[in-house]
Amino acid sequence: MQIKFFGIFAAMESLTQIILGAACGEIAMGKKIGNKAMLFGAIGGTIPDLDVFIGHIFYGNSIEIMTFHRGFMHSLTFPFIASFLLGWLVYKLYNSRKRIGTTTQKDWNWLFFLSIITHPILDCFTPYGTQLFSPFSEYRVAFNTISVADPAYTLPFLFCVIMALFLKRNNPKRIKWVKTGIFISSLYLLFTVVNKFYINSVFKNSFEKAEISYLRFRTQPTILNNVLWYGIAETTTDYKLAFYSLFDESNIADTFITVPKNTTLINIDNPDLQRLAWFSDQYYLIEKKENPTKIIYNDMRYVMTLPNDSIKAMMNFEIYKNGNRLEMKRNLDFAPPKNFFNHFWERIKGK
Repeated sequence: MQIKFFGIFAAMESLTQIILGAACGEIAMGKKIGNKAMLFGAIGGTIPDLDVFIGHIFYGNSIEIMTFHRGFMHSLTFPFIASFLLGWLVYKLYNSRKRIGTTTQKDWNWLFFLSIITHPILDCFTPYGTQLFSPFSEYRVAFNTISVADPAYTLPFLFCVIMALFLKRNNPKRIKWVKTGIFISSLYLLFTVVNKFYINSVFKNSFEKAEISYLRFRTQPTILNNVLWYGIAETTTDYKLAFYSLFDESNIADTFITVPKNTTLINIDNPDLQRLAWFSDQYYLIEKKENPTKIIYNDMRYVMTLPNDSIKAMMNFEIYKNGNRLEMKRNLDFAPPKNFFNHFWERIKGK
């Protein structure tokens, strides 16, 4: 159940990047090579996420492997290097027999550059965080305006790209469909940015009205939508969490969930835990289960709203020792409750 739950979101995130990459391919070379441009653009749009697999080559520690994702291969530096190498390679392989002279290496460089660089730029708008300035800085850029999987961004874009696929490469309507998809998705992305400013003001007013003295707070949309938002404020001892829907009758979030940090349950100075905390932007919660050796790490950036004003962290891991290092694995005890999606939909509709 857990694998299926996260697999749905991962598949939609990948689909989004494939569509964006395909559109970039069409913009760069659609008139020259037709649907092949979309195919190679889709490949280019997928390349940055290969760091999920490449991390296993460079690292043997599970925490380092996970935090390698959205690192250098999602930076602004990587597209320049990768587009040159891929452009050169594909041009050499493609420019043969009847295809000699139909394309140039510059064409291929431009196709891969567009399809690769748009990937991390889009990822920056999600809460996950993207190391845009790697290898010069590990700072994770996260604007927190759109969910990693949002059908309102993906599906209209997908429809436009599919419509373009069925047209001949010289048909002027083909590029119009692709540009329409880019325009609609970009307009929606702009809406999420504007929405973010409004939501920030809602939560700031909500925390002030509740007299919550916080060190910092963050807001982000819940999964699959931009209507229901989640806010978390950090105090010296705990977190204050709340949800707010654009359809709520009130203009403030009026129900807060208090969650203690429990940082005394584990040595927070451990370098591996520090790495994991950096990954979570320092929003994390430690739990100790019945088994005294079992520590659960909760990434508090991703929580599910549940009935009775309770929450569950979607990203939670079991932390265990392996020699002198800490390792992590998915908490197999976690599974979304059966009524989660029903309650989630009801909460989106407002209260």
